[in-house]
Amino acid sequence: MTDETSETTMEELDSVLRRAAEAAPLLASTAPAGRARMLRAVADALDGAADRLVPVAMAEAHYPETRCRSELGRTTFQLRLFADVLEDGGYLEVMVDPADPEWGTPRPDVRRLLVPLGPVVVFGASNFPFAFSTAGGDSASALAAGCPVVVKAHPGHPELARLTTDIVVEALAEAGAPEGVFALVSGFEAGRAAVLHPNTRAVGFTGSIPGGRALYDLAVSRPDPIPFYGELGSVNPVFVTRAAMAGRGARILEEYAASATLGSGQFCTKPGVVFLPEGAGTESLVADFEARAAAPLLNDRVADGFARGLDALAAHPATKVLVQGVRTEEGWTPSLLSTDLDSLLEHSEELLNECFGPATLVVSYPDERRLLEVGGVLHGQLTVTVHGEEDDPMAPALLALGASVAGRVIWNGWPTGVAVTHAMTHSGPYPATTASTHTSVGSTAIRRFLRPVTYQAVPEALLPAELRDANPLGVPRRVNGGTPSV
Repeated sequence: MTDETSETTMEELDSVLRRAAEAAPLLASTAPAGRARMLRAVADALDGAADRLVPVAMAEAHYPETRCRSELGRTTFQLRLFADVLEDGGYLEVMVDPADPEWGTPRPDVRRLLVPLGPVVVFGASNFPFAFSTAGGDSASALAAGCPVVVKAHPGHPELARLTTDIVVEALAEAGAPEGVFALVSGFEAGRAAVLHPNTRAVGFTGSIPGGRALYDLAVSRPDPIPFYGELGSVNPVFVTRAAMAGRGARILEEYAASATLGSGQFCTKPGVVFLPEGAGTESLVADFEARAAAPLLNDRVADGFARGLDALAAHPATKVLVQGVRTEEGWTPSLLSTDLDSLLEHSEELLNECFGPATLVVSYPDERRLLEVGGVLHGQLTVTVHGEEDDPMAPALLALGASVAGRVIWNGWPTGVAVTHAMTHSGPYPATTASTHTSVGSTAIRRFLRPVTYQAVPEALLPAELRDANPLGVPRRVNGGTPSV
């Protein structure tokens, strides 16, 4: 690890990834219960260091103490959840098909399970210095899968990355993890080189579309292309039906404002565009935005990027500025803009760009049936939200539209706040993510860093323990295509 101002050299990077590659088979051969102990040890160590970590996060990310402590709690919860997943064993997807001469095709004894990919490089997020960064979901799921992790420190919170890494490395060592299982590198060139390094077997990324796409292109340009799991950008549209607006419009607009400005609009799930019926009064929404105080953005780079995006949106001839946010010493006040459905459809490439920060767009529509036209211009999204009534004629179609472009469809709720649970999908078609068949949040995030291997006609004594007839580890298995059981 280097000091605060230096960047990792290519020699240092090569050493880090060489140690990670050496540690990979040792970690992979550690029983799931052993890896579970490691994850819980890391969670306990991070919880125990909260009073050291939180002030650093507050200083670097400009978040209040309550937000930082809550996010740290989410981070350690994720680690413990993956420990539970390991002990359950179902994540291995074990399948056993004994030899069967009566099968429709020739069938020898074949047994299948998932194995770790190898060293994973993780690029953390600026807006979640704990939960999506050094010891966040990508790192937790990769370690759970049995993959060593090399984190590229985010320039927005370098000291927190170093401190977190020190705590994680010490906790892993005390729990018996092989040396080289977790490390930190710093600097733009080191990050780029880490993606191209021959020892890297996968990449996890959370950040901007341009940055993520550049790294994705590197990952697939290698002589041996590797998986790149990137979460990039989303405007998370909200559709409000006429019935919903008539019945509870005031509450919907109040909750929308709260969700859109949460964390100064710096959530990847911020609802950035809301579709309201023509004639719906937005006076209360305007008043709400006008009354909100300025709040700081993560850093000058984020603030400058937000300013450019807001200026472009406000200057577009198809938009009207309802509330003009301003930059103050305390940060930015929120902005509210509007347009109509026809203008949005005509200028979707400009108007549906993610504006990372406290700004949002109201789109008025004349006929609910025309909302389905939006599906033709929406790119991939993390979320789509529908506010309606159960007897709304358009409700089923709007939900189907949401499922066609997003990884999570929300009914009468809000996208901010992504539950860490087994059924969560935090993903979506490009550019929301680069791998819509996987999720970066929830227990199935571990699947990204595993691949299937089938053992054919291998003697019992030479099989992995999970595949032996006696099933000594007691993992759930599907035998002859039956229901999984221990």
